[in-house]
Amino acid sequence: IRSAFSGAASLPVSTVEDWEELTQGRLVEGFGLTETSPILIGNPMTDSRRPGYVGIPFPDTEIRIVNPENPDEVMPDGEEGEIIARGPQVFKGYLNNPEATEQAFHNGWFRTGDLGVMEEDGFIRLVARLKEVIITGGFNVYPAEVEEALLSHPDVEEAAVVGRPREDGSEDVVACVTLRDGAALDPEGLKEFSRELLTRYKVPRTFYHFEALAKDQLGKIRRREVQQDLIDRLNKQSK
Repeated sequence: IRSAFSGAASLPVSTVEDWEELTQGRLVEGFGLTETSPILIGNPMTDSRRPGYVGIPFPDTEIRIVNPENPDEVMPDGEEGEIIARGPQVFKGYLNNPEATEQAFHNGWFRTGDLGVMEEDGFIRLVARLKEVIITGGFNVYPAEVEEALLSHPDVEEAAVVGRPREDGSEDVVACVTLRDGAALDPEGLKEFSRELLTRYKVPRTFYHFEALAKDQLGKIRRREVQQDLIDRLNKQSK
């Protein structure tokens, strides 16, 4: 397989490396949404492609990284913000739903709801969905970063890092994982492993074993559904 293109979810760098070693071909990522037909950003199919990044804007596509609280404020290179886009592939609006359409745009720019970082050379890295950022102790934790660390552990097959609600309105960072055949859940071992790779506040407080994690039709893990499955489990246990 000479060239392959990936979307729907960010790929861990290790997955890209494994694929390219096995196929002796190239695997590059892109980014977009259904509302953008669906590509906004993509890696070049050349040596300049960058694992861990979704690439550079497609031709005739404008991308900005802005302050989510004030989309008129463009963030400096290297700082995270919401990805907004303008281009010929961006949809005009939701059918018969002017309120949703108004919320989706800011002065003609489509708000993706995704956080990203643009480097000085224009390459863009995804950080998280705005709705999936976990706020714990005043710090922001991005699930994908923690998941990538956990997936490098030999016992972990899949991982979804979500917020476990606290009574004060904040959240604890917790991990829902599936394990490889023959492996047993070792919470303390996973914590120790995570501390080697992550800042302490990003290390999951609790690990939960799942037989399977909620996914969409493409096989992408749906963190919000996993979080709800976890809350339902905890509620049952408390009764």
